[in-house]
Amino acid sequence: MTFSIQAMARAAKTASVQLANTDTLTKNKVLFEIAENLRTNVPPIIEANQLDLAAARENGLSDAMIDRLMIDANRIENIAQAVEHIASLADPVGMITNNDVRPNGLKIAKQRIPLGVIAMVYESRPNVTIDAAVLCFKAGNSVVLRGGKEALNSNKALAQCIHQALENNGLAKDVVSLVPDPDREIMNEMLTLSESIDLVIPRGGEGLIRFVTKNSQIPVIQHFKGVCHLYVDKHADLNKALPILLNGKVQRPGVCNSLETLVVHQDVAEKFLPMAATEFAKSGVKVHACQQSIGYFANADEATDLDYDAEYLALEIAVKVVKNFEQAVEHIQRFSSGHTEVIVSQDISATQEFVRRINSAVVMVNASSRFSDGGELGLGAEIGISTSKLHAYGPMGLESLTTEKFVVTGNGQIRG
Repeated sequence: MTFSIQAMARAAKTASVQLANTDTLTKNKVLFEIAENLRTNVPPIIEANQLDLAAARENGLSDAMIDRLMIDANRIENIAQAVEHIASLADPVGMITNNDVRPNGLKIAKQRIPLGVIAMVYESRPNVTIDAAVLCFKAGNSVVLRGGKEALNSNKALAQCIHQALENNGLAKDVVSLVPDPDREIMNEMLTLSESIDLVIPRGGEGLIRFVTKNSQIPVIQHFKGVCHLYVDKHADLNKALPILLNGKVQRPGVCNSLETLVVHQDVAEKFLPMAATEFAKSGVKVHACQQSIGYFANADEATDLDYDAEYLALEIAVKVVKNFEQAVEHIQRFSSGHTEVIVSQDISATQEFVRRINSAVVMVNASSRFSDGGELGLGAEIGISTSKLHAYGPMGLESLTTEKFVVTGNGQIRG
């Protein structure tokens, strides 16, 4: 039988109506069963994953990509625990977020409702299959999952755990659909199905996200890249600044909330940059430095605008010395990707001005950029990070997967 993405999307739309009227207790029961199914199906999930890993090695995928692709018993347990955690979170559907009474006696409220059908387009990481499915499900949305070809066998095994739980609780399997064919033409067609799909969330490299944005006829949540800055102000406590820098750059350089540019006020550069250089040398961090800072680093390259615009996702960083606070803000505003920016300063007026002037999705004061994460910010979990301001900005949790409707209650009022 020939696969039809149109039929899959229509079925997801129909299923979304049922799901929108499903109570929280039933949704949580499904989530706990998914977690249990993951635990009881460890051998077949790993077996499917081994097929993907073998193909990845044969196709010459990098060690980093293979690591993202790999699933073992420990990772499956972590995924199961994440599902249980999402079950424990408050259900946003039905929440009343505003109450007001107009002079004519009309009561105006806003109530959270599901978006409908969400299409997830993602690469490599099989855990996204579960993360995206359960987040969309808890928020009352059907989801169409289009993973990469490199994880197809793993994704099918994980989706089976979801479908078992849905069927056991009388819910349509179409609530969570996995596209079984990674053909690019199927994805292209999916991006035109605006009558069935309400939102597209791409998760992966910049190339994938730009392709989806360019070709989609459906609204897209965008996160092109994370060029995150740390500004060390002249009033900074350097004993705070150094660990914040190292945590942001060295701990996990391949994630989107890692630091890519260090901006330093000239008044503290002479003291702070040698400290940074020593630690960078220990960790093997490659440096692209401006003319004022290049002398502090062994084997540094002179930085260009391309370096300041780069998302390295590696042990690599750009460095810029600035004359004053104003120049720091101008540099960040010019090269920011809208993800996360950090200031280290003991001057309250400087930190307040930084927060006021910098409009990235997350602005940190005296704290690591690595906290720019849904779990760390109290959302419990995230489906992604939006660097576009409509309709969500920053880490997206359950609430970001809903919208609001007005509920107006009167007592016979008519408009004159």
